[in-house]
Amino acid sequence: MAGTTLPTPLYGLYREQIGFSELMVTVVFAVYAIGVITALLVAGDFSDVLGRRPVLLSALGLSLLSAVCFLFESGLPLLFVGRLLSGFSAGLLSGAATAAVLELAPPHLRARAGFAATAANMGGLGCGPLLSGILAQYAPWPLRLPFLVHIALLVAAVAVTSTLPETVARSTPHRPLRPQGMVVPPESRAAFVPAGLAAFAGFSMLGLFTAVAPSFLAQTLAERNLAATGAVVFSVFGSSTIGQLLTGRLGARRALPAGCLVLTAGMAVVASSLLVESLPVLVVGAMVGGLGQGMSFRAGLADVSAAAPEEHRGATISAFFVVAYVGISVPVVGVGALALALGLRDAGMLFALYVVLLSAAVGAFLLRRTSRAD
Repeated sequence: MAGTTLPTPLYGLYREQIGFSELMVTVVFAVYAIGVITALLVAGDFSDVLGRRPVLLSALGLSLLSAVCFLFESGLPLLFVGRLLSGFSAGLLSGAATAAVLELAPPHLRARAGFAATAANMGGLGCGPLLSGILAQYAPWPLRLPFLVHIALLVAAVAVTSTLPETVARSTPHRPLRPQGMVVPPESRAAFVPAGLAAFAGFSMLGLFTAVAPSFLAQTLAERNLAATGAVVFSVFGSSTIGQLLTGRLGARRALPAGCLVLTAGMAVVASSLLVESLPVLVVGAMVGGLGQGMSFRAGLADVSAAAPEEHRGATISAFFVVAYVGISVPVVGVGALALALGLRDAGMLFALYVVLLSAAVGAFLLRRTSRAD
């Protein structure tokens, strides 16, 4: 997952090298999300049929190809191909890896396994910008070395994944592999809808920080240190991981509405940071928002995976990630388009207001549902 956010601090360098607008930055980012969504819709249940390990190895192979594209990048075409392959990789990995981690754990460690899966997801997304920012700022070959390091990490991951036991009993003959689209079994829908809305709001915030925040730091706050940019993005995902840890103590039923309301508060602080043009306030907003996103994300994923029947668990989790990645891609392209007309700061403020309204509405709905259940 670190490879999917590795280019985040590097977009400014690519802009200087190639020359493109802020809108194109968000489009390049959205190409990744298109790859994720396509993989989830086409192959979301492949690991339920073929097994977890073959799908995980395929995802790692696609990530390797993506890193090679960035190594030999000479313009926008290879940037687009690299991001698309990275999206395919993440789409295959998200559902299959989460299901594999849950299934490999003994029953009494199932809750801890859920935290391990979501923490690896968000922790990896956070480590990517931190790694590439440090290497690009303080080491040679800023647009090459991060991807060489990533290739080395992928080789190690392939070696470890190859030794994993398979958790899916393959039937002979297995059912045909067909695109399943959004598979949400009827018995899962009551849990899926509110969890999906919470994920949409939370991932919208992540999209803002992974696609637009580096430009805001450089253009508005005059912060051009790439390691600092990577650290700001890392703070969002690091706080998300802490929020996921808190979910285990609160319980999924209470953590889901609480996470939405904490996300609301965080995005209000982010909007304030854009208004006063303050880096410390932005970091505080990032950490509070990340905390809320992590709480709601883990709680929603736990609800969805628990409600899904075993034979459709991988596909249902994949559908959950489809909703999340629509949230991370579509709104952020709107920010890029608005930035051309209104400027980056005003576009960011409008985006923050949208997330505030959405997460507050979902949180209020979930609070009312929880109080009725009590």
